[in-house]
Amino acid sequence: MVKITIMGASGTIGKTVAFNLAEKDVIDEIIMFSRPSSHERVKGEILDMYDALAAEDIDCELKASSDYADLAGSSIVLITSGVPRKEGMSRLDLAVPNSKIVQEYSKQIAIHAPDSVILIVTNPVDVMTSIALKTSGFDKKRVIGLGNHLDSLRLKTLLSQHFHINSREIHTRVIGEHGDHMVPLLSSTTIGGILLKSFVEYMDLDVPKLVETLKNSGNNIISKKGATEYGPSYAISNLILTIANDTRKILTVSTYLEGEVEGVYDVSLGVPVILCKHGIKRIVPLKMNDEERTEFFDAARTVKKTTYELEKMLNKE
Repeated sequence: MVKITIMGASGTIGKTVAFNLAEKDVIDEIIMFSRPSSHERVKGEILDMYDALAAEDIDCELKASSDYADLAGSSIVLITSGVPRKEGMSRLDLAVPNSKIVQEYSKQIAIHAPDSVILIVTNPVDVMTSIALKTSGFDKKRVIGLGNHLDSLRLKTLLSQHFHINSREIHTRVIGEHGDHMVPLLSSTTIGGILLKSFVEYMDLDVPKLVETLKNSGNNIISKKGATEYGPSYAISNLILTIANDTRKILTVSTYLEGEVEGVYDVSLGVPVILCKHGIKRIVPLKMNDEERTEFFDAARTVKKTTYELEKMLNKE
C-alpha cells in the first residue's frame, strides 16, 4: 500500500499535486494535511475531486487532516507549506518565515513517519532541504528537494520551442541552486543523441538570452497570473511517482552534498540522482566545462552562506 501525505494541501500546489497523483490511480491513500483553519476547505476540495475521479472509476482514498498522527505509515511526505513567492521576490527572501514551518513539520515527520521519504518544495528549496535534513535526523538519501527538476523541464521546453523539435529528443539538465545561481549544463545537452554544440542550428541560438529566460521563467509566470501552478505540480508529481513506483529514473533534485560533486560539501544543491523507493539510490557523476564548474561553485557558496546564517538565527531562538 502506498500512502502519501501532502503538508500544505490547502494551497494551489498542494491540492493540484493531490489530484494529479489520485488521477494516476497508483496511490492508495493521500492525506491532505493543513492547518485547522483550512480543514473544511480541504474537505470541500476532496469532495470535488471525488466527483471527478468517479468519472474515471478511480478509488484512491483522500483524507483531510490537521492531526500529525495521520502521517503514520506514509511512504512519502511532501512539504509545500510556506509563504508564497510574489513578483519581484527572490526565493531567498522567503528563507526566514519558511524555515520555521519546515523545521516544525520535519520534527513531526520524524516522530510520526520515521520511515518516510521527505520531499521539500518550500522555497528557497535548497536551503529548506538542509533545514529538513538536520531537523529530522534522517539519512540524507531520504530528504530530497524539488531542486532543479522543474528548471530542467523548463530548459527542455525552451530548446524544443527554439529548434522546433519534439521535446522527447532533447536531453538536458540544470544543476546548482533553484534560483539565480542555477547552472544549465549546455555542454552535455544532446538533441537526438547529438551534442548541442555539434548541432548545426546551435549557431543560431542566443545562449545568454536563453539562460536569462530560463532564470526568469518563474517570475514571468507570476507576473502574468499571480503564481506558478501546473509546472511545479506536475514536476513534483513526477518525483513522487518515480519514488513510489521505484522506476529508478535519473532526475535532478536537491540533496545534501558531502564531496560527491566537484568536492562540494556541507550544502544542499541540485544534482542528478537515481531515485528509488527508498529515496536517493546514488548521486550520478557528471562532467562540467570550466564555466559551468565556476558557476556551480558560486551556487554552492551562495546557498551555503544563506543556510549557515539561517541556522545560526534559528539556533538563537
